[in-house]
Amino acid sequence: MSSLKRAVVLSSGGLDSTTVIAMAQRDGYECFSLSFDYGQRHQSELIAAERVSASMNVVEHKVVSLDLRAIGGSALTDAAIDVPDHDDKNSGIPVTYVPARNTVFLSIALGWAEVLGADAIYIGVNAVDYSGYPDCRPEYLEAYAKMAALATKAGVEGQPIELKAPLLNLSKAEIVKQGLALGVDYSLTVSCYQATDQGEACGKCDSCHLRAEGFAVAGVADPTRYCTA
Repeated sequence: MSSLKRAVVLSSGGLDSTTVIAMAQRDGYECFSLSFDYGQRHQSELIAAERVSASMNVVEHKVVSLDLRAIGGSALTDAAIDVPDHDDKNSGIPVTYVPARNTVFLSIALGWAEVLGADAIYIGVNAVDYSGYPDCRPEYLEAYAKMAALATKAGVEGQPIELKAPLLNLSKAEIVKQGLALGVDYSLTVSCYQATDQGEACGKCDSCHLRAEGFAVAGVADPTRYCTA
């Protein structure tokens, strides 16, 4: 049996979560990546997550189907709500926020972590260069970790599963630099909210803007494939 610690890593196939896999491996964890087919606009992020997991030699990559279109309320799950361009964003929490998404995803990750006997859950949330989602803030993560310790067998028995968010206080450029230093191949990733089936980015949404700016500020070439149609 391996002496390495185990970690469940939430993986969207994007820049941030892919960097987090590399960080968890650097920290000495065997990684089990977890993605969700939740009714998002495109499947290319799931293809990217599978591609990333294979490339980075995670122990297991699991995709859980969970159709959040049933409740709607987000431009990412409701075709009737348009994804806004970065320049057209209104103030406040954007329509690309998916209600309770991180809470739902973390809870399933928590259950799998218990089954695996994992020591930690890694999540790629960021509170510096991000879109303003409430479930990406440090106070949310602190509250969730407390709840997880109360809600699980592992926590009650005195071995709570750690919740790690190593990107929380990094800029997008800092994330890119750290990932490149760890050998991350960002050409495998997809970050766009409305990518094509081939994984080509729109270049207009907030996620595309943050990603492009991160590479520009880091001073490295952006490997993103953009839709030319």
